[in-house]
Amino acid sequence: MTILLKEAFARASRLPRVEQNTIARWMLEELASERRWESAFGESEETLSKLAKEALEEHRSGKTHKLHPDRL
Repeated sequence: MTILLKEAFARASRLPRVEQNTIARWMLEELASERRWESAFGESEETLSKLAKEALEEHRSGKTHKLHPDRL
């Protein structure tokens, strides 16, 4: 465990029980969310690579246009 994480846990341990539970729930939800993102992107690496290659081919062949955010 890192020094920073130890300090965060030490400080959180001095909070009232309700606040500790709020922090714990938030952390667990964030960790679960991160795992879902990692899984989604891990499974889509091949697809993303294919799409990137297609986009580069379209750009090189002049099929793309410069983006003008003020015209969106």
